[in-house]
Amino acid sequence: MSQINFKRLVSQKESLYLIHSLVSVIDTQVNIQTADGQLLMGEASYGQSRYPVEVDGEVVGWVFGPPKAAAIASLLTYLATQELEKKTLAKEVLDKYREINLFYALSEKLNACLDVEEIATLIILEAKKLIHANNISVMLLDLESQKLEVAVADGKECEIKAHLMPGIGIGGCVLLNGKAEIVNNVWNDPRFVPGENAITSLICAPLKTQNGCIGLINISSEEAVNYKAQDLKLATSLALIAATAIENAMLHKNKLKEERIKSQLERYIPPQLVNAIITAKEGDISLAPAKKNIAILFSDIRNFTTKCEELPPEMIVGYLNEYFTQMVDVIFSHEGTVNKFVGDMIVAMFGAPAKLVNNEKQAIEAAIGMQLRLRNMSINWIKENFLTGIGITSGEVVIGNIGSPQHLDYTAIGDEVNLASRLQGLAQGGQILVSANVYEVTRDSFTYREVGNVTVKGKRKSVDVFEVIY
Repeated sequence: MSQINFKRLVSQKESLYLIHSLVSVIDTQVNIQTADGQLLMGEASYGQSRYPVEVDGEVVGWVFGPPKAAAIASLLTYLATQELEKKTLAKEVLDKYREINLFYALSEKLNACLDVEEIATLIILEAKKLIHANNISVMLLDLESQKLEVAVADGKECEIKAHLMPGIGIGGCVLLNGKAEIVNNVWNDPRFVPGENAITSLICAPLKTQNGCIGLINISSEEAVNYKAQDLKLATSLALIAATAIENAMLHKNKLKEERIKSQLERYIPPQLVNAIITAKEGDISLAPAKKNIAILFSDIRNFTTKCEELPPEMIVGYLNEYFTQMVDVIFSHEGTVNKFVGDMIVAMFGAPAKLVNNEKQAIEAAIGMQLRLRNMSINWIKENFLTGIGITSGEVVIGNIGSPQHLDYTAIGDEVNLASRLQGLAQGGQILVSANVYEVTRDSFTYREVGNVTVKGKRKSVDVFEVIY
């Protein structure tokens, strides 16, 4: 059926004016009828020649009269063609407006989704509204196996093409070259890989992101369908929106996974070390053993073994966990790295793996904070019985991953480490003892009492020791 209402066209004021003007010029009588014979102008006459008014290959009306009447038919054909072009343009504008609104609404829905399957489902539902199909699927590329796997499907697509790879099959070729395709007779396409579904016509659009193609949208029909450029355009637009939303969802999923892994790692590895590994660019950080200037802090509970005999083991463990939680919190707040727990002893480093402006000052502030935190513990038994001695030294040590291929520890080895351990052993409950190296760097920042020249185990020469007054 013609899109042109010939009767309305002829009755328009502008059309009537042109028709009457031309009739006057050619000085002849004509009659004009619709394609089905309804008289619109003039009187019915017989035996006259008739001239068709055609639009887009279809006769919409007739002009009867002598040979000069052909000019009237030509005029009406021109007017009808103009009318059709206006209607076509108006329809295209309206379709474009509807399409923009549709994709805008879809984008809003997808922006609220952070689940890949939910996004794929929304895309499939939208595709079903726009394009005739028996089967629609969203397939994603598995980076490890390099296979296209069905994420979500509608119709009979659930089991299809699980063996497709980049470059194999129509979909694999579309994934590789990134160009959407219409194949209206798949059986004549040498690339087609038959699956369980007897499809005939296919639209395949790649899910393209800035980083490449991450999958496909397959739209297929079992019966022969002549998919057109407009269908391909719609499928491509859907694929573009879907790709962005799916990529965002994948990034969100990976971020959550990284956060879970990071959270688990931080239970066993110092958070500073975890962050250094995760955030470092290639070449920025090396965990291979190397010499480095750091401050080392040893903290140990006095007479812990004796205290353990006073309470059931499970209660001691509970108190010890609370103690460690509070002490580690203080160390972290001063940018320290907890190197290890040895029984009730805490070993912390300042200046590794990340550099600090003043290793020694941070270490002393952490030590004071630890002692003050203990004095204000909410659990009275811990406050009364966990009295700690702290030793701090600084200097050049070897630090990095040390151990066997099966197990590595990020730790420090050197004379200053041993000295910090000895100073901690000398410190009484509540005391903070430091070496001369630490004292010289921080003497203007803290108040000290000189303990004196002390001989410690493992050192041939005696060392100068100072107590931090806080």
